[in-house]
This record gives sequence, structure tokens and C-alpha cells, in this order.
Amino acid sequence: MKSLLEQYLAKTEFTSYEDFVAHYSLTIPDNFNFAYDVMDELARRSPDAPALVWCDERGAEATFTYGQLKELTDRSANVLHHAGIRKGDPVMLILKRRYEFWPTLLALHKLGAIAIPATHLLTTKDIVYRCKAADIAGIVCVDDDAVMTHVDEAAAFSPTLLYRAYVRSVHGDAASDPALNRPVDFQGRRLEWQDFNLAVANASTHFARPTGSEGTNNTDIMLLYFTSGTTGMPKMVRHDFTYPLGHIVTAKYWQCVKKGGLHLTVADTGWAKAAWGKIYGQWLCECAVFVYDYDRFVPQAMLEVVSRHRVTSFCAPPTVYRFFIKEDLSKYDFSALEHCSVAGEPLNPEVYEQFLAATGLKLMEGYGQTELTVVAGTFPWMQPKPGSMGKAAPGYDLDLVREDGSSCEAGEEGQIVVRTGRRRPVGMFAGYYRDAELTAKVWHDDIYYTGDMAYKDEDGYLWFVGRTDDVIKSSGYRIGPFEVESALLEHPAVLECAVTGVPDPDRGMAVKATIVLAKGWTASEELKRELQEHVKKTTAPYKYPRVIEFVTELPKTISGKIRRVQIREQDR
Repeated sequence: MKSLLEQYLAKTEFTSYEDFVAHYSLTIPDNFNFAYDVMDELARRSPDAPALVWCDERGAEATFTYGQLKELTDRSANVLHHAGIRKGDPVMLILKRRYEFWPTLLALHKLGAIAIPATHLLTTKDIVYRCKAADIAGIVCVDDDAVMTHVDEAAAFSPTLLYRAYVRSVHGDAASDPALNRPVDFQGRRLEWQDFNLAVANASTHFARPTGSEGTNNTDIMLLYFTSGTTGMPKMVRHDFTYPLGHIVTAKYWQCVKKGGLHLTVADTGWAKAAWGKIYGQWLCECAVFVYDYDRFVPQAMLEVVSRHRVTSFCAPPTVYRFFIKEDLSKYDFSALEHCSVAGEPLNPEVYEQFLAATGLKLMEGYGQTELTVVAGTFPWMQPKPGSMGKAAPGYDLDLVREDGSSCEAGEEGQIVVRTGRRRPVGMFAGYYRDAELTAKVWHDDIYYTGDMAYKDEDGYLWFVGRTDDVIKSSGYRIGPFEVESALLEHPAVLECAVTGVPDPDRGMAVKATIVLAKGWTASEELKRELQEHVKKTTAPYKYPRVIEFVTELPKTISGKIRRVQIREQDR
């Protein structure tokens, strides 16, 4: 019998990056549905194998086999179906890292409903915006007072919202709280919170695959992700039912997960990074997903969890590794850990070198967007270059283009684009939901414009420069904020920083650094000069920040990304 991957890939092992790009090929079945065709198949083949290993910061632990996960998924599908959720209905999941997220998401896939993962940091205004933008029919959320209050308040302004359910805390009995079962009236409709755990426990363990018009097609909408809104109102990124297959490259060839392994990606379930590292590609490779459920990131606690549970592959943004290297890593047992990857922002070379020296593990960088899967990466046959996102992934026809649309030469900065004339890469979004104008703005003439700037070196490695709006044009030079920010972050005084351009009568734009100082440091003119000299020595002298502002915090999106656009607007 063919392995699961062999059902979708003609060739699974490659001898070089060139072999990988030339011969990687996917077979996509008609009416593919990840929940039925992958998860139910794994439950049939390996019912007792661990699929999901979960623990939280208070000591609770649970392991779910593929067989158990199928049962929970079918029970959840029956609950949602009984509540009136049908094919095409958008349902928002605000579940943090609770283990219920996984069977609930899979249940929505089985129903053919549209899953909308969301962060628990949404305000009432954010929820109203999303409900109206997507006509959300239901919300399943954590039993957090703030979250449930926001949902209650949003309900009065969200006429399509007909179903609400809460997931009980592992260390509490929300069902005993009558306040959580209070009715809500608006516009003639009556809503009540449902205890989702109780309903699932009492539901049938079998859910038959819908057929005919109720069955799913490859082009149906499976997922909607609201972007983090770094440059404006969040956009709705539409992914169809073939999307999970695009993450085979993400999991097997970038994160290097293994059958029977245990993979941890540090990400909240509300963001697309969770789809990259906590579900689709990992299970396609028959690798168990590890979930560490926490509210506050504590480096020592995460290192202890990785060590104790013998995680075999790990993926996190650079910030996590920055905290790790400040710890005594020799205290932890990393003998099971075979591979570490990093994405979310470019990696500072100093972090790479210190982590390598402490653990012997190379950090393999990757690049992508909510709209895409892994577009470029440092794949197994490649020697990593710290700070580089690696090379193009198979299926992605990448190019760097100038403002006039012509291709850049080696060493020349340009915008990263995906050429889709021959085909749309598997896993690439199908457009922005209900916004044909915005879709056409970024994707036209068979070219998708990522909005990210980079350059390619003589070996073909790609190096991130910044967003097109973030690149600073000063005295004829084009200066990307990342290189200046990396230089500043090497100084012990700098905890966080954002580099932007400010109008300058002589230079057009001048480089400005907005800096949050580390503990023990005090803002002064002397420190400004010290930081400026540090940047001059670390990178090209013309890139140093002529303007430095010290602040207590940087403006950020709810996903934690720095909003440089807000800094620029305030400066204007």
C-alpha cells in the first residue's frame, strides 16, 4: 500500500535542490477534502498513533490519537450541523491554543462550511467588522470573559450571527455559570450560548460525508483569513480546499517533519502561521502536532516543554530564538530535536550563530504570506546563509522586478512577484473575498505582486529588504529598514525598534529609528550618538538613522507586527 504522501506525490525523495524544483509534482484528486481524505484515512490506517499532543502552562496534558480525533471531529460536525451550520456558512473560531480548535476546524471542513480562525485579542469593533464583512453565521470561542463580552456586544450589530458556543476551560466548569447561558435578543432573533464541550460529548460519533450539492469541490472556499492590517483595514484572504496540499512543501521539505515525529510551531491558531505548522502539512507527513497552550511567553517554560516532550522539529519567529539565546541552553536536553526553522521576519545573523553554537542546530529560514504557502526557503540540500530567506519553492515562479516591471539583475533590489501565467501554485490564495478591485490591484497580467522587496545574490539566495511602502529613498539611495533595524538590535540598549523615513529637505527622506530601550538604559543625546556610530560601523555609513526617537512602546497590529505606516503618519 502506498504511503499517504505517495498518494499525492509522484516522487517524495530528492537528491538536490535542482532535483527538487525540477521533479516535485502534486496530484490533486477531484473533490479533495482534507478532513475526509487525509484525517479519516489516517484514522483507518493508524487509529492508535498519536496525532495531537497538547499541554498547557498549568500542567494539564492530553494526547489524541488519529482514531480519537476522528471521533471528536464527527461529534463536532454533528453539533454544528444540528445548530444549522451548512455548506458555505462562515464560522469564526476564537479558540487560542485550546485542543478543541483542531476537531472543530476539521468538522467545518467536513460540513463544507467556511472556517475563519481569529485571535482572542479582537475587540467588539473588530468582531463587528468581521461579521459584516464575511456574513459570519456562527462563532465558537474560549470561555474568556473579555472574549465572550465582545461577542455579546457585537451580536447586536451582526444580523447574520445566529450561533454562538463556548469551549470550557480545562481548569474550570463554565457550564455551572448561568451567566454563560443567558439569552440575547436582537432584531427578532433569539440567541443562546451553547456549551460546546457538553454538546460534543452527547453527539453521535458518526458523520456521513455529504454528497451531491452538499459535498465540497476543490474550488469551494475552505478558509478565510483576515490579514493583520499593517497598512490598512484587514483583508479577507480566500483559500480553497486544495490549500492543505500546498503545505506538503512547508512541512516535509522546509520544516523537515518526519513520520512518527513530534512537531511544534509557535503560533496562535488565529493566524495563518498555525495552518503552516500546526495541522495540514504535518499530518500529511504523518507527524504528530505538539501544542503548548500558554497566555504569556516564558522562554524557560517553552524550552523545558520542548525538552521534556522530546519535540523532534521546531519552528518559531526570530523573536523566540532571540529570547532563547539569552538562556543557558546547556541545561536542556535537545537530543530529540533534529530540525529548527524560522519565519515571520528576517533573522539576525547574530542570533543564528549563537543558537548554532549552543545547540549545534542550524536555523533554516523561510518566507511566505497569508496569501501563499512557503514561497522560498532554506531546503535540506542548501547551506543556510543567515538572514537570507533561501531560494524559491517548487511550483512558485518567483521573480524580482523593477518599478517598470522588468526583471532585476543579481544584487539589484526589486519587488518579489509570483508569475502565474502557466499555473497558480497549489496553496496560493484564490483572491480577496468580496474585493475584486483589491485582488486586481495586486494580481494582474498573470503576476501577483507581494508588496515585499528583496534582492538575489550571485548564488540565487533571496534577501529580504522590506515592504515596498517601508523602503526609504534617501539621497538617491534605497534603504531597507531591516538592515538598519538588525544593526540597532545588536546594541544592548535596544529592546525593539522600527526604522522609517521622514521628510528631509536636502535628502528627500531621512532615516529615522523609533526605539524602545532595554531595562537599565536611559534615553540621552549621548546614547543617540552612540547608536548612530554603532550603525555606521555595522552597516553602510549612509544608512545610519539621522533621527532617533525613544518611546515606551511601538504601534502594533493585534498580531504583534509593527505598524510602520502609523509611525510615518504620525511624523507627517
